[in-house]
Amino acid sequence: MSVRMDATALAAFLEREFPQVHSDFVIERVAEREVTVRLAVETRHLRPGGTVSGPTMFSLADVTVYLAVLAMIGPRALAVTTNCSIDFMRKPANGADLLATCRLLKLGRLLAVGDVLIHSEGVPDPVARATLTYAIPPEG
Repeated sequence: MSVRMDATALAAFLEREFPQVHSDFVIERVAEREVTVRLAVETRHLRPGGTVSGPTMFSLADVTVYLAVLAMIGPRALAVTTNCSIDFMRKPANGADLLATCRLLKLGRLLAVGDVLIHSEGVPDPVARATLTYAIPPEG
């Protein structure tokens, strides 16, 4: 299976379907079964103590898997998260953007499973790891 939506098409889709959050995410790279997304960390993404909040990192992981699925199947807005497990492993670097890379482990007709590593830009060790399952709506 080849890529059906590139970074430009995914960004346009996100802007059209999710105008409330599209500007938070920049699609850095799209490849077969793999997508990397950047979150430019701002003050509103921080929790007390000055680190990026867990809900912000969850959102980044969720959007990254969603975009990886859509990159492969095309624009189906109603693909939805059915399961998520996330491990927060270390504090993100202060002031650094977050980069999430999803690898799709399974891409079936009705379900997709993606593994995501989230890094602070410029830091080799991941700050979080997530596995998400998406339900894919039938075509048509």
